[in-house]
Amino acid sequence: MTDTPTLKRLAAEHAVGFVQSGMTIGLGTGSTAIFATREIAARIHRGELGGITAIATSRPVHEEAVRLGIPMLGEDLPEALDLTIDGADEIDPALDVIKGGGGALLREKIVAQASARVILVADDSKLSPALGTKFVLPVEVLEYGWRSQARFIAGLGATVAPRMAADGGMARTDQGNLLLDCRFGVIADAPALAIELDARAGIVANGLFLGIATDVIVAGADGIRHLRRRQ
Repeated sequence: MTDTPTLKRLAAEHAVGFVQSGMTIGLGTGSTAIFATREIAARIHRGELGGITAIATSRPVHEEAVRLGIPMLGEDLPEALDLTIDGADEIDPALDVIKGGGGALLREKIVAQASARVILVADDSKLSPALGTKFVLPVEVLEYGWRSQARFIAGLGATVAPRMAADGGMARTDQGNLLLDCRFGVIADAPALAIELDARAGIVANGLFLGIATDVIVAGADGIRHLRRRQ
């Protein structure tokens, strides 16, 4: 049986096959997407890819990409992106996903929405019959008034818990905001929930990525599957 880290690496390396020389690409955050960043760097150094520029979805990924020698764009995102490769926490049959387990959901969504193609990479444990079955919904909120946002989300039917950091304090995003992990159970109407969350002042971003992924590369014991969004 192939172990999970190997499956993640295989999915990420397969996705890098869609990267072509001259592309401007988004580099995702998380334990699967980092394999893609490393593979892109390796292909650049072997001379298989040239003219690549990239933007990272989190500071740790940016630092790793710089260390690996990938040319990087400025954080103002001066160009549209050809392709983004990122991970996912939960993927439903329509290729809608929950993201944000790594705390980079706002930057991930900005980069994804600026991309002509978004390829998500995952092992098959991330596949789910419905969003919310396996994973909580991360929501990024301003520190100011955050308890008000927690009460609002609880009123929508979730059990809400602030995400904690390893030092015992509240976890913070690259923007200095707080994260609420919201357990809704199975989300019956994800588009309606996203609209309610997006309309609330103080909520900066939610982890529902709906209609965004164009492709999903899934690695499992039976090999690699390429899932495509239905048009």
